[in-house]
Amino acid sequence: MSLLHHQYKLNELNTFGLEAVAEIFALPENLDQLTTILNDYDYANLPFLVIGEGSNLLFQNDFKGLVLKPSIKGIELIDESKEEQVVVRVGAGESWDQWVEYATLHGWYGLENLSLIPGSVGSAPIQNIGAYGIELMDHFAWLEAWDLHEKKQVRLIGTDCRFGYRTSIFKTDALARYIITHVAFRLNKQPVLRLEYGPVRTAFDNDGGSTPMDLRNTIISIRKQKLPDPAQFGNAGSFFKNPLVDRAIFKCIRMDYPAIPSYPDAQNQVKIPAAWLIEQSEWKSRRIGNVGTWPSQPLVIVNYGGATGKEILEFSEQIRNDVNKKFGVYLEREVNVV
Repeated sequence: MSLLHHQYKLNELNTFGLEAVAEIFALPENLDQLTTILNDYDYANLPFLVIGEGSNLLFQNDFKGLVLKPSIKGIELIDESKEEQVVVRVGAGESWDQWVEYATLHGWYGLENLSLIPGSVGSAPIQNIGAYGIELMDHFAWLEAWDLHEKKQVRLIGTDCRFGYRTSIFKTDALARYIITHVAFRLNKQPVLRLEYGPVRTAFDNDGGSTPMDLRNTIISIRKQKLPDPAQFGNAGSFFKNPLVDRAIFKCIRMDYPAIPSYPDAQNQVKIPAAWLIEQSEWKSRRIGNVGTWPSQPLVIVNYGGATGKEILEFSEQIRNDVNKKFGVYLEREVNVV
């Protein structure tokens, strides 16, 4: 039985709900299937796209090539030798939020603030996903990936991945080189609750929280209040990154806008909430045709039904242009435009 499917609809494999068709599609469930598919397809010379849960994709057209969706499953405790920590190896095809729930229930702590982030485990290192004061790299041990250049399975540790703010080597120098098959996490046996970011502490206290599972539930509640359900309104979560600007530039902006919120960052930079910039540029709750910003979170662009990828991209470009005109800051997209 062939592992390759032809003219495969991708409508349900992208959270914007956009109509798109893959010329060829494959869903490998293990490393042997993955290597068989790669041996059957000339990925070095033909279009090739690896996807997870489709929560970071904006299709502009059908894909004239192979779309590969690794579906390697499994959660394995591989090291419990240290008194305070465990190392757990997780298949790339596992749902990210289901993995966070599983870890919390098993007393492996540290990922609670990353609850309800859509996507697969294998996609998480690519973006170095983060929320509410935590990033994936904070609990990353290593990953396994198929190296398309060397044609072998390799292990990469944190320094190999060059994690940064919503980025990694997989989005820069090693773009399209690796297919992640497993990710290993170093987690705590004792709770270390991270409550200092944004509304988390207040919401946690109001909920009467005391445990990591309570924190997970608080994070889920916060996200549900702010973000639309992709099953009802197509979206990819945060469409833009929070921009990092030099302190000198930030001081100039603050002279004109004293109320601008900010978070100090490394290397003499300041992080500005993109949602605030978008709202101040009068794009909160704006809608053009079938595309709009979500009323309670202008960082999220929504497909209200029937929008095309081109319409969503054009809408986002108008936002970027207005923010740049007003603040001299150019927003960078988080989504991958295909």
